[in-house]
Formats: sequence, C-alpha cells, structure tokens
Amino acid sequence: MAQITDSVGEFRKKRRRELLTFAVLAFGIWPVVAVGVVGGYGFAVWMYQIVYGPPGPHDVKPAPSASVE
Repeated sequence: MAQITDSVGEFRKKRRRELLTFAVLAFGIWPVVAVGVVGGYGFAVWMYQIVYGPPGPHDVKPAPSASVE
C-alpha cells in the first residue's frame, strides 16, 4: 500500500512540475521569442530599405504640372 501512495505522490509532483514548465514556456519564454523574431525581421527589413531604398518603382517621372497662367 505504501508503494501506491508513493507513486501517487510522485505522480502529483511530476504533474505539478510539468504544469509549471508549461506555464513558464507558454506565458514567459515563447512570447519573448515571438516578439524577438518579429522585431528582428522588422529591423532586418528596415536596414534593407535604408541600404537599397523603399520598395516600388524608382523610375517614375512626376506628372506634368497643369499650371494655369
């Protein structure tokens, strides 16, 4: 009977440890990793655009001015 009680106690300790590990991962580490990845991508795009210019056509000529004189 003592062996069953010990295994139940070990099960509860293991379950508590797993839930704590899940909570730390789900609400602590992964949000920080996600923000870091998105922020890093944004920074990379920003640096790329500083070096090579913004996206879009670059040879667009301005429309002729319609001056009324």
